[in-house]
Amino acid sequence: MTIDTPLTSAQIRAARDEQSRLRARDLADKLGISEARLVAADLEQGGGQGGVTRISCDFDLVFPALERLGEVMALTRNEACVIEKVGRFANYRGGPHAALVVNEEIDLRMFPKHWVHGFAVEKETNAGPRHSLQFFDRAGDAVFKVHLREGSLHEEWLGVVEELRLDTQSDQIEFGKRVPTQGPMGDPEKADKLRAEWDRMSDTHQFLQMVRKLKMNRLGAYRLAGEPYARKLSPAVVEQIFNRAAEGDIPVMFFVGNMGCIEIHTGPIKNIKWAGPWLNVLDPGFDLHLRADLVAEVWAVTKTTREGPAVSVELFDAEGMVITQIFGVLRQGDKGAAWNALVASLPNEEVLA
Repeated sequence: MTIDTPLTSAQIRAARDEQSRLRARDLADKLGISEARLVAADLEQGGGQGGVTRISCDFDLVFPALERLGEVMALTRNEACVIEKVGRFANYRGGPHAALVVNEEIDLRMFPKHWVHGFAVEKETNAGPRHSLQFFDRAGDAVFKVHLREGSLHEEWLGVVEELRLDTQSDQIEFGKRVPTQGPMGDPEKADKLRAEWDRMSDTHQFLQMVRKLKMNRLGAYRLAGEPYARKLSPAVVEQIFNRAAEGDIPVMFFVGNMGCIEIHTGPIKNIKWAGPWLNVLDPGFDLHLRADLVAEVWAVTKTTREGPAVSVELFDAEGMVITQIFGVLRQGDKGAAWNALVASLPNEEVLA
């Protein structure tokens, strides 16, 4: 996809009207523009007065404002997976390099340098106006979105938008180039050192520090370490994992994200449905949509922690990008053990080949 485009805002709006059934992300790709540019095309209409308004990406402004909206839907996605959680933005903790929202409903890790373009969007539909706040990275790819629901505090919307509104409302926005995904990086000469350092871990958060120190990355380390640290599974087991976790009432943690935001679900999953290539979890307060056809590699990974082994199943696309990570819930005793047993029972890739 090329970010720079000769299309005017009027041409983009006309194309959107002609292809109104396409999702915004798909239409943007078809037009050769970023999704943020597609959203910004409506700025020309009203200069920020209704419709679309450019807003601040300053976390210390955005997240207190989000809390005022009450119950909303928080959405984070990458090319192959979308996570949606319903809840309130309580317990925001800011920071210059990373920030958190942690409560029972919404669980986020945010990285402010990737939040570059923000918009408040009001869209007319047959069911009435829909309101959302949408944030994009420098290339115009979506980082995070918040959608108001029927039970949201709609009376706060105008005040929130005005509070976050930028002085400039031009549709002429400069977008950067998309940063390519880093492919797997591993050094066979450091394989023994990797395993020795792996054995010394006491917390999963130490893993990335360890591989960076060795000048590797996540997927490169998995490919190199071998069992019992990491073993390759077939992408065909993904549906089995979902179904068995649901049938066994096994609570799991889904981590779905991009460079700017990681959103987490913790709890059981129940309603598993297919829709075309999408494998979906459709539960009250939690939806997950996985493009199963984009899953290229699946790894079962065990990391040592003070609380015991942290066992995950991690999905990657063909370029080596993490699609989602699925963990058991260590603090839930027998249920955590049930997750570990489920993962241990999954056959290696070559067994299914």
